[in-house]
Amino acid sequence: MKMLDRLRRGAGDDDRPWDYVIVGGGSAGCALANRLSADPSNRVLVLEAGRTDWKWDVFIHMPAALTFPIGSRFYDWKYESEPEPHMNGRRVYHARGKVLGGSSSINGMIFQRGNPMDFDKWGATPGLEQWDYAHCLPYFKRMEHRLLGGDAWRGDDGPLQLETGPASTPLFRAWLEAGPQAGFASTSDVNGFRQEGFAVFDKNMTRGRRLSAARAYLHPVLDRPNLTVRTLAQANKILFEGNRAVGVEYRRGRRTHTVRASNVVCCGGAFNTPQLLQLSGVGERDHLESLGIDVVAEVPGVGENLQDHLEVYVQHACTQPVSMQPYNATWRRPFIGLQWLFRRGPAATNHFEAGAFVRSNDDVEYPNLMFHFLPIAIRYDGSSPEGGHGYQVHVGPMYSDVRGTVKIRSTDPREHPAVRFNYLSTEDDRREWIEAIRTTRHILSQPAFAPYDGGEISPGPSVETDEEILDWVRRDAETALHPSCTAKMGPVSDPMAVVDPDTMQVHHTEGLYAVDASVMPAVSNGNIYAPTMMIAERAADLILGNEPLPPDHTEVYRAPDAGRYMS
Repeated sequence: MKMLDRLRRGAGDDDRPWDYVIVGGGSAGCALANRLSADPSNRVLVLEAGRTDWKWDVFIHMPAALTFPIGSRFYDWKYESEPEPHMNGRRVYHARGKVLGGSSSINGMIFQRGNPMDFDKWGATPGLEQWDYAHCLPYFKRMEHRLLGGDAWRGDDGPLQLETGPASTPLFRAWLEAGPQAGFASTSDVNGFRQEGFAVFDKNMTRGRRLSAARAYLHPVLDRPNLTVRTLAQANKILFEGNRAVGVEYRRGRRTHTVRASNVVCCGGAFNTPQLLQLSGVGERDHLESLGIDVVAEVPGVGENLQDHLEVYVQHACTQPVSMQPYNATWRRPFIGLQWLFRRGPAATNHFEAGAFVRSNDDVEYPNLMFHFLPIAIRYDGSSPEGGHGYQVHVGPMYSDVRGTVKIRSTDPREHPAVRFNYLSTEDDRREWIEAIRTTRHILSQPAFAPYDGGEISPGPSVETDEEILDWVRRDAETALHPSCTAKMGPVSDPMAVVDPDTMQVHHTEGLYAVDASVMPAVSNGNIYAPTMMIAERAADLILGNEPLPPDHTEVYRAPDAGRYMS
């Protein structure tokens, strides 16, 4: 009951200003709540529009149950893109967590930092010199507790406990053998010295349970008297006096509340942070005025620069009964659930236990393709093709030059903004997609898979030419759920920059900050949960005025050339 009391405490309006109001109890918001409230003199309030992540909720905490929350109105805000002009006009579904912990409570639990050169590219941007890899590495290490142990590149005493692998079944072994057979390297740790290559992956899990940002950062400190969390609290707008943020108006149930604050921190993610800023009068002037919103600060980059990872599933039938397909049968679920209560069995893993990062062409300096291997043929929604046993890889380009937008349609905060990604809209993106499919087929045709390969199910042998591949991608591709960059960091001299990289303050405002995946200047080449948490860790020091951790110049792998490794 202690947690329930903490979540409910102070449900009415507040007379005394809070030091920090964090809008969004997702990945970044949970980490910030922990770090900002560590000083007992700081009063911190978290407003989360979703519900709490009850400890008994099996669909959140059982790793293999990840297909159930996605698409459920109880767990998922259920976004859709606008009709995508280069994807046959179809809308692309986009799951976002509707629960404390945000999308970290419903995601695939794959923990990948991105390549060190991602952050060196950030640091090469004028004004972002303090966001290169050397400055980010100490914060990656501070947040990690890798159960295999730390080293020069990895942390071992942070709040995020990370399991690795095991990826020991026959199909995982085939995948790890096929990489070198295809001419690619192996690596011992994609988050360590060398990302490039085939490897066993880390997972944000511990003892067979999901470890969301809420469970890692927020729940352990809920007994702090200076920290309050309010769930089911939908922010309507930020309140301003001039250009200074002084509070938040939010709706809880049928009542509208206001809270006063010395500082407001937007942590709603790549969709909701630009939405809230625009609702509050921070954004592009013509857009806001067209909706009757008074402009508080003209920041035209709000909602621009949207980036994501699109992916497809290349699926094969399996000739031997070594896949996870039998465990997908409905009648087995009670027995699997019983095993999970003892932290054992197929429900105690996310099954994304191995994959790879490779380069598909001669022009890229570091991997532009990411693979997740699964020993079953299945989609995110839990559906699987006919044919029984199978295996698959998820693949897609990692740093596409496609850019999209997030724009509110009205002044109603409950209405989803218009989201357009513009997938497949550039020549380079289309070229890399063709390379991605051909590279995948090259890997899956290696001798390691010969004992198991029952033929390609998807896209299938009828898809062979470049245009056939692109047509299939247009029809079948799904988002990898990595929206980012819609309130990017950058100097005020950059008209598209939204957030000051040295303070995390929104340009042309005071007392207003943004900290989440929206502030990335460019998406990293992997799942974005880990870099989002790193941003939150570093942002906490910047907002508090603490001396940032000193840069760590530990050497990392940099390819001696940009040549293709494929034979």
